[in-house]
Amino acid sequence: MAKWQQNIRAWIGRYFDLPSDVMLDLPRITTIGSIHVYIENHTGLLHFSEEEIRIQYKRGQVRISGKGLGIKMMLKEELLLEGELKAVEFFPDQ
Repeated sequence: MAKWQQNIRAWIGRYFDLPSDVMLDLPRITTIGSIHVYIENHTGLLHFSEEEIRIQYKRGQVRISGKGLGIKMMLKEELLLEGELKAVEFFPDQ
């Protein structure tokens, strides 16, 4: 997406008081302590193991690392993970 399109989307989002995750195609990630993570607005699961989960979103990837990670629920654009969370990292597309 071109820089001017991002700026227009951001401005529209602020003007109409819309959530930035929706306007900018970003994932919404909610953690409950270090035992659950709920991810919305993703485009797919790339890698899954008990120590690492990688998820694609429209502008890059998210890597979640931990111990004993498992998928509790998976829908088209939503994912609920559980386990001992250690890190959440973002890798935007270049």
